[in-house]
Amino acid sequence: MHSDGWSVAKTTINPAEKPVLSTSLASEAAFLAAIGSEVRRNRAKRGMTRRQLAQASQTSERYLAQIESGVGNPSVSVLRAIAQALDLPCSALLPEAGARTAALGAILDLLAQVPEGELPALAKDIETRLARPGSADRARRIALVGLRGAGKSTLGRMLAQHLGWPFIELDRLVEEDYGASIPDLIEMAGTATFRRHERSALDRIITAHEAAIITTAGGIVANPETYALLLRRTHTIWIKARPEDHMSRVMAQGDFRPMAQNRAAMADLVAILEARRADYSRAEADIDTSGEAIEQSFAKLLRIVTALLEAR
Repeated sequence: MHSDGWSVAKTTINPAEKPVLSTSLASEAAFLAAIGSEVRRNRAKRGMTRRQLAQASQTSERYLAQIESGVGNPSVSVLRAIAQALDLPCSALLPEAGARTAALGAILDLLAQVPEGELPALAKDIETRLARPGSADRARRIALVGLRGAGKSTLGRMLAQHLGWPFIELDRLVEEDYGASIPDLIEMAGTATFRRHERSALDRIITAHEAAIITTAGGIVANPETYALLLRRTHTIWIKARPEDHMSRVMAQGDFRPMAQNRAAMADLVAILEARRADYSRAEADIDTSGEAIEQSFAKLLRIVTALLEAR
């Protein structure tokens, strides 16, 4: 008899069943941790703070933090809302999104054995094989990618003036098309609409200009199709810098997006860089502007551009 008056039947647990229960719990924990990791990685890749994602998905910031840490167990509707806010299919946030074919499984297993430094060249080989005839023509289009504060716009303008080519900021073209700033566009129409405008604007630039200097928003890598188009049809160069250089330059410009009112600004910036590093590394070349005068960085950029154009 239990002290509260209820009788309690004695239950005997088979010791052999304990490992099964433990394994099941461990598997579930690993699954939730993998979901949290995907949410966190994709948020960082888009340069979104946790608060911004919480607002966009109408999820509490506290619960989102639990999901990202692998503690929260989101319902299908919550996961769908988060995926929509990230402009992703819901399946993209699942660690086991689909069954592999034998061939795909073999390819992925082989890729896991390739040194990280060789992956960009391998990706270009695959893109070349999959490209339609004529689609790999980069002409004399130079695109500069990277996170805000690396020096894309300054270097791009200098390069365009030196070569006598048009200088085109992809974001400015999107704003002209839509008639509003990028933040307003995203707030009013959503990220998916912005990405469609971004792709359309890039298509027009490629069609209209054989020679041009193009700068893009750092988050262009969040749209795989648009970024793949940029890589195929332009000579893409990653302009990069140390996180502290990014931060100091952004602060000097008085522009704190997307780190506004965020006490963990540097941690977020580092997370964004890490989430995008593999995509930025797919560019044909890169230059590091850390701790350099603009003239030094421009000299390096000009040497790279000259070599890329001569190799055509």
